[in-house]
Amino acid sequence: MASRSTDANQDTAQARAAASSSSTFSPLRHPSFRLLWIASLASNTGIWVQNTGAGWLMTSLAPSPIMVSLVQTASMLPIFLLALPAGAIADILDRRLHLIWAQGWMCAMGALLCVLTALNMIGPWGLLALTFSIGIGSAMNSPAWQATTPELVPRHDLTQAIVLNSIGFNIARSIGPALGGFIIGLAGTQAAFAFNALCFLVLIMALVAWKREAPRSRLPKEHFLSAMRAGMRFVGASPLMRTIILRSVVYVFFSAAVWGLLPLLVRHRLGLGPEAYGMLLGAMGVGAVCGGLAMTRLRRRLSSNGMVFMATLLSAAALIMLGLARHWSLAGAGMLFYGASWIIATSTLQARAQMIAPAWVRARAIGIYQLSFNGMLALGATLAGWLGDAVGVHWALLGSGIGGLVAGTAVRALRLEGPALQEAPATSIPEPEAPAPELAGLLASDRGRVLEGVRYRIDPADRTAFLAAMAHLRQVRMRSGALWWRLYEDVAHPEYWAEFWAVESWTEHLREMDRLEPEDRAIIARAAALHRGDTPPKASRYLAQDPLIAQGRHS
Repeated sequence: MASRSTDANQDTAQARAAASSSSTFSPLRHPSFRLLWIASLASNTGIWVQNTGAGWLMTSLAPSPIMVSLVQTASMLPIFLLALPAGAIADILDRRLHLIWAQGWMCAMGALLCVLTALNMIGPWGLLALTFSIGIGSAMNSPAWQATTPELVPRHDLTQAIVLNSIGFNIARSIGPALGGFIIGLAGTQAAFAFNALCFLVLIMALVAWKREAPRSRLPKEHFLSAMRAGMRFVGASPLMRTIILRSVVYVFFSAAVWGLLPLLVRHRLGLGPEAYGMLLGAMGVGAVCGGLAMTRLRRRLSSNGMVFMATLLSAAALIMLGLARHWSLAGAGMLFYGASWIIATSTLQARAQMIAPAWVRARAIGIYQLSFNGMLALGATLAGWLGDAVGVHWALLGSGIGGLVAGTAVRALRLEGPALQEAPATSIPEPEAPAPELAGLLASDRGRVLEGVRYRIDPADRTAFLAAMAHLRQVRMRSGALWWRLYEDVAHPEYWAEFWAVESWTEHLREMDRLEPEDRAIIARAAALHRGDTPPKASRYLAQDPLIAQGRHS
């Protein structure tokens, strides 16, 4: 199975019909989403003011391409390092409190950066260290924030809510850099850092005011390490999620050159100041807002695959224009194209990732997606800086544009839409017997792995169909928490088959049952429908025991 959600499995015509029924601003009619969206707009504006200040300050402290590009690396690297742990924590703990603590950390680090800059106590490595610290807060915040969106709007508004989040981010990108350039020119970079710290407080107050209804579960909370392992198994067993991640890293690796090289392009090749740098970043934001507003109409005409490829073409054109630019007008046009490309590609890919991930693992799946995305963004920005040192900024931008075009064309055949859902047969899924009362104590201790199995009798004429069904069923078991899965055929009686898989504990087995989506149950039912016999397929569960320990306990 290539998807976990109905939307991910519907065909392109259905997706376009859904797009036509939702307007760009329809998610704003939901009060909680509207409150957090407005507060996020203020916070993101502050972040862009801070980013503008950090990039510009580094051109004074250490004006080499590699050091300037390391500012971007320092802000993105924490997401690469912490996205998966942050996603696991966001799925385990209260998401609202988690977001408040993350915003509070970023506010404190922003205030410290402001004070040290005002006292002239900041050097290039200190700037990178505090940029990295703010990035830690962003890394802890991001998976939880993205996983929160499906809680704020109904499913039919989810795609537009994600697009609207991106539009808000890019409105901030339009306002923030220009505002940052003005603040820097008027009061210095320390004022830009102070403005950022104050903006974090706006979002903290909105999160405090948000009355979240946390989902309840009859099972205990997952352990941190097992939660991370479950998240990795889910992504590993989801072909569509892996495709989304691959398409995103290919796009962002080449596009990252802009983030690493734009300050040097403005300062040295164009010979302009911080106001122009802020205006070019603002032009990128304007392009992104325009691209976001156009997405509703684009989704009626293009599939997700087509939209990402169109964004790839726009990004390549933008990078080539920047590489050729010797005047602000061509650079500004390139940044408009780049902004439109960025929002179309990232919003489409992110929406797909959120839609195919079920609620129980959503923050972890998004964390892994962001780990890959931002890790490649940091790597791409660093390599672009190295290439700029070696051959010049304009050649690095030209090479990135051409490379992005070639690579994007090469992966275009990897589809972002899953196959259409097949109707489930009217067959119940195999159910094991209830546990024996005398084993209740062992099960309550939650120690020892659990081996699960289902036995089938298959007509030899259905062998090919059964193997195909079991290939999909393996993905269901692995996504739901299996440590491993095997299929066996009886060598004496080829009509008899057995599937076995193991989970970490009895509690994980119970969670496995809760994690099954309707599509998963349909896949299990299709496999069970191929069983021939007077009784349904027999399901069993076995608790692992150490013979020596068991002997000592009963001696």
